[in-house]
Amino acid sequence: MAFTVFFMSNVPVYADDVQNSKIVKGTEKLIGDVTTWLMVLAPVVSGLLIIYFFIRRSAADEMDQKKWNNRIVVAIVSCIGAVLGSATLNLIVGYYK
Repeated sequence: MAFTVFFMSNVPVYADDVQNSKIVKGTEKLIGDVTTWLMVLAPVVSGLLIIYFFIRRSAADEMDQKKWNNRIVVAIVSCIGAVLGSATLNLIVGYYK
């Protein structure tokens, strides 16, 4: 019975001025800044890792060269994923401004 009264007596709540609150504005700025930095840092870090992997691959034997080749491919794919993910997030947040 108390459960039924609880659901029958609820009052709708409206949040009229949410988009102008400090929390929403700050979160939008934070996401924008993080995605911008990620789009800059991901290629730089990936490039440094790829250079390191190439140096290590040149000093490795045949079996280890395959592992270093796989690490190079993973670094490239991860860089592309990070840049595309941050660009997509930046695009989505841009629609809400």
